[in-house]
Amino acid sequence: MKRRIVFTGGGSAGHVTVNLALIPHFIKLGWEVAYIGSVTGIERELVANHPDVRYIGISSGKLRRYFDWRNMSDPLRVLKGIWQAFRFLGKWKPDVIFSKGGFVSVPVVFGGWLNRLPVVIHESDLTPGLANKLAVPFSNKVCVTFPDSLSKVPRSKGIHVGAVVREELKQGRKEAGLAYCSFTTKKPVLLVMGGSLGARRINEAVRRTLPNLLEHFSIVHICGKNQVDETIQVTGYKQFEYVQEELPDLLAMADLVVSRAGSNAIYEFLALQKPMLLIPLSREASRGDQILNAQSFERQGLCHVLLEEELTDDRFYQALNDLQTNRESILQRMREENEKKTDALAQVMAILQETARSK
Repeated sequence: MKRRIVFTGGGSAGHVTVNLALIPHFIKLGWEVAYIGSVTGIERELVANHPDVRYIGISSGKLRRYFDWRNMSDPLRVLKGIWQAFRFLGKWKPDVIFSKGGFVSVPVVFGGWLNRLPVVIHESDLTPGLANKLAVPFSNKVCVTFPDSLSKVPRSKGIHVGAVVREELKQGRKEAGLAYCSFTTKKPVLLVMGGSLGARRINEAVRRTLPNLLEHFSIVHICGKNQVDETIQVTGYKQFEYVQEELPDLLAMADLVVSRAGSNAIYEFLALQKPMLLIPLSREASRGDQILNAQSFERQGLCHVLLEEELTDDRFYQALNDLQTNRESILQRMREENEKKTDALAQVMAILQETARSK
């Protein structure tokens, strides 16, 4: 009988990318793979590229830390999601569940625990998110990306594995990226991306400083859903809502990157040796995890950081000039750091297989 694994995680691409890195390897090993996500979340779209994966959409609610009238109804959606996940898991009986976090993962982890199924969680950020905090008591193992994160999870469950980076990102071709954007090699390429949901303040800063930036860079701008500005049509500037298949080529041609500071993304830039200007989500808009991620990388000399509260046109433009000036020293630190890295993907796969065997 084939072994079975269920993946879960969603709400943003950051809660899906590690799953996407692991799924092809389990399929290659002959495992049956299912993915439990939300009915309309981005995870459904991303997993659709894997026809061998069975997708199950469940009800989910957002776990907000602030007052919102939807906090009254969302617990009912979570309860419905728990029932849906419990029922599917009880019938399908996977050997192990792997959770990447996000609100949709909580009902899945709890449904797995009710079915006495082993659960492995992966936490990318330096501090666990609320969904993972709720899920940890019902898990067997918690894999973390940052060594310092081990102090924030139960000692008996925590395992430091490092960052899981998608193999396909390493296969990009610079020439293909230049052709896709109609760029030449006359100027360095600046890649701007704010995550799958976009980053409005970064988008606005780029567009306001665009004339000055274009004097020094060709710019590819991944804006986020519904954030492309069709009124801007200038040579050397390409906009996209979101890219998937072309992303490895765009990364291959990029000389510098501007990004939020989600852990998956910044570790991917590190693995690909892309000097980055990080503009983390502010504490007003988040729990501050991206600020901690960015500060950790900055202390190691792996990036420059510009806080959103300090984001003005002048500071943004100056920060990019400083990044370009210090590009070679950052690249050297990245090379040194990459030499220390272990194979996180292989470690997580081994943990999942061992956990499945102990079921």
